[in-house]
Amino acid sequence: MSLQTTLERVGDFTSEYFVLWVVAVAPLALYSPETFTPIAPYITPLLGVIMLGMGLTLTPADFRRVVERPRDVFVGAASQWLLMPLFAYGLVALLGLPPEIGVGLVLVGAAPGGTASNVMTYLGRGDVALSVTITSVTTVAAPVVMPAWIVLLAGESISVTFAEMATSIVQVVLLPVVGGLLLRYVLDRYAPAVARAGVSIFPAVSVVAIVAIIAAVVGLNVTTILSAGLVVFLAVVLHNGLGLRSGYGIGRASGMSEDRARTCAFEVGLQNSGLAVALATAHFGASAALVPALFSVWHNVSGPALATLFSRMDEGSEPGEGSASTAD
Repeated sequence: MSLQTTLERVGDFTSEYFVLWVVAVAPLALYSPETFTPIAPYITPLLGVIMLGMGLTLTPADFRRVVERPRDVFVGAASQWLLMPLFAYGLVALLGLPPEIGVGLVLVGAAPGGTASNVMTYLGRGDVALSVTITSVTTVAAPVVMPAWIVLLAGESISVTFAEMATSIVQVVLLPVVGGLLLRYVLDRYAPAVARAGVSIFPAVSVVAIVAIIAAVVGLNVTTILSAGLVVFLAVVLHNGLGLRSGYGIGRASGMSEDRARTCAFEVGLQNSGLAVALATAHFGASAALVPALFSVWHNVSGPALATLFSRMDEGSEPGEGSASTAD
């Protein structure tokens, strides 16, 4: 067996059972938080590694698709930019969430698309090229969109400024993604075998990093998790469900084909919760990171479930073409 094949199998195996790793580590972190809290100082660097991996999976062709299909990209990106922050704000008010918890939900709502959406689009027989393009557009716009929503919706209860959040997002998201793009370009040109190996193994690296982040946040929030109870989890489930349902509905209402409407569902409903965790930890404290951490667990349950439902609706057809990266 070649090294390339081995790396691909490791990456596929790790990604396929991602939900199991998350479900296994979260109770462990609740039972033995001291085992995982030392990871906390490394949450931001770990997210940078994940975003570098996302950059490695992208090519200039992914960005050219923005020009080729601007309408569908705009509908998907605008739906995510507008709906998820507003859903979050509405749920905070409706459920009476405390400010430190509520800002975490708003952070999730304002986050760009998660790379999990690329995987779920593929598994759900959606348009993966469109998914990658929307994820890329929302990620590049994150340094402006995220701070703007946070200041607008939670401005009176926070002390962090727009500039501080924008700087953090540029450092944690934009620079690693651009670095991954440049590295991929150089490797494709001068060492294509290394490029293929990197793309193959990075799903496993990203999964390990995400699971470590979730474990650290759960370990830091044991008391809050046990005391917050069902209302916080309900907020996460409703937020995610509203995003998935409205994304699909808007896709169909705007005239998208079935596969593109499925893509829109995943792009709106599956957020880069890892970025929300990192920003919450850096600027708002461990309590604010609780909702993004729970969202990261839950959307990696609901996403595969919806993808399975979609795929069973049209068994026998081929999945959408394109490349998929690992879940966030």
